[in-house]
Amino acid sequence: MAGCPKIFLLCHGAWSGGWSWKKMHPLMAQAGHRLVAPTYTGLGEREHLASPGVDLDTHIQDILNVIRFEDLNDIVLIGHSYGGMVATGVADRARERVTQLIYLDAFVPRDGQSLFDLNEGGREPMRKAAAAGDGYRIPPNPPPPDTLQADLDWLDERRVNMPIKCCETKLKLAHGEPSMPRSYIYCKRIPPSDVFGQFAKRAKSEDGWRYFELDASHAPNVTAPEALKGVLEKIVG
Repeated sequence: MAGCPKIFLLCHGAWSGGWSWKKMHPLMAQAGHRLVAPTYTGLGEREHLASPGVDLDTHIQDILNVIRFEDLNDIVLIGHSYGGMVATGVADRARERVTQLIYLDAFVPRDGQSLFDLNEGGREPMRKAAAAGDGYRIPPNPPPPDTLQADLDWLDERRVNMPIKCCETKLKLAHGEPSMPRSYIYCKRIPPSDVFGQFAKRAKSEDGWRYFELDASHAPNVTAPEALKGVLEKIVG
């Protein structure tokens, strides 16, 4: 049986936007929950605001402002992929509003770490790709290979280049490790470079974590929405 209705607030992945969780809205509403899926500055429908100054702190502030202006409380905060960087910063600065923190195949930074610190293998290729383009943005990585053609078309039309500063900014935490309950969802259909395995291991070995696995590739909000809804319900139920 489903638990109480919850407010899920999304911190989405790189190159993406709130739009990429389109399939999840009816499923979460059906289960009685509210999914709030904003888009960061410089991406999605806010692509026109991209500039070399946009960084991780900009994106943390984007989400903090949604919390403030929508007056959200008792939030279940979801960080997907790059969004784990954002969610960790948001949870640190809005501790009284966030009751649970869920990392979905996401980066889990410690104080002072950047995304590039956690994905050193991606640093040089991404810097080169940015330098070959407009100098400050990284073109998208390809979606997972099991993505349906119709979904690929939909994604390719909407994913946009990502300011590289977002990957270079070192996260600053005022309060150390987040104190609210944390869950990690590890997507088991892993690519050869298993970037997120390190965080799955951490969630399994450290106190204060619950650990879940999903038989899906890196973007279950697109490829396995029903299964993702199921595991989210299990976490908050």
